[in-house]
Amino acid sequence: MTFTDWDILRNLLLAARWTLLLSLVAFLGGTLVTLPLLLLRLSRRRWAVRLVRGYTALFQGTPLLMQLFLAFFGLGLFGIDVSPWTAATLALTLFTSAFLVDIWFGSIDALPKGQWEASRCLGLTFGQTLWRVVAPQAVRIAIAPTVGFSVQVVKGTALASIIGFIELTKAGTMLNNVTYQPFKVFALVALGYFLICYPLSRYSHYLERKFHAADHH
Repeated sequence: MTFTDWDILRNLLLAARWTLLLSLVAFLGGTLVTLPLLLLRLSRRRWAVRLVRGYTALFQGTPLLMQLFLAFFGLGLFGIDVSPWTAATLALTLFTSAFLVDIWFGSIDALPKGQWEASRCLGLTFGQTLWRVVAPQAVRIAIAPTVGFSVQVVKGTALASIIGFIELTKAGTMLNNVTYQPFKVFALVALGYFLICYPLSRYSHYLERKFHAADHH
């Protein structure tokens, strides 16, 4: 069976859908895991702060590849049958949350401490202060680095090919094994990642400039 250029492109486009979907699920899942971690970190309780710091140190300080292996093969040791999709989602969700909690906590921490005290004087609870006063301002600081980090998540999905998840990189490897045209295939794979990541990084820079300019007015 001979593969035309259109066949190669079509297969890569189909695989790119899974790259995008895995990135999106990892990011949404990461957000859901980050929110309770962030509240624990903000509670200032010593055990909670240590717990969150330990969590972020673990997932930021170990290679994503190892995390994927542990999610895929490690759970299998306990008799839990894990598909490549489940393992990739789990590993990337935990990896994403470990970075997001730092980005978001840093954005909240960057705000003047007087705002918490002023809110307390006005009789607002911790939850009301966080939701009405702190969060709207912190979002402005956090949005650019968060969008910027999403580029890392997209690139991270490429490692899921190691555990057999068929996304852009894995599809490229499989096509190369059939067509024996590595330059053409992997140039298209690289182009695919570029077309996904470049707009995100440009948007991140745009948001950074926009909010930076707004803060100086």
